[in-house]
Amino acid sequence: MAKIKSAKKRIRQNERRRLRNRAVRSKVRGVVKAARAAEAATRPAAVLEAIRALDRAVSKGILHRNTAARKKSALARSLAAR
Repeated sequence: MAKIKSAKKRIRQNERRRLRNRAVRSKVRGVVKAARAAEAATRPAAVLEAIRALDRAVSKGILHRNTAARKKSALARSLAAR
């Protein structure tokens, strides 16, 4: 365990951020999965929601922008193919 006050604070901050990041990453995974499994009628709206969630995760620094771009591109390709 850390002895220095600033190190203790840093541990608390890191834990809060880790939990927040985990929640956002989990939500993004769920939304992307739902978009892939969506029916033809609801698919465009689901893909837009997934893209929005990916962009939000990138702006918060949770996902790398290239990772999000790759996932968005795959969603757009699958949407165009149907």
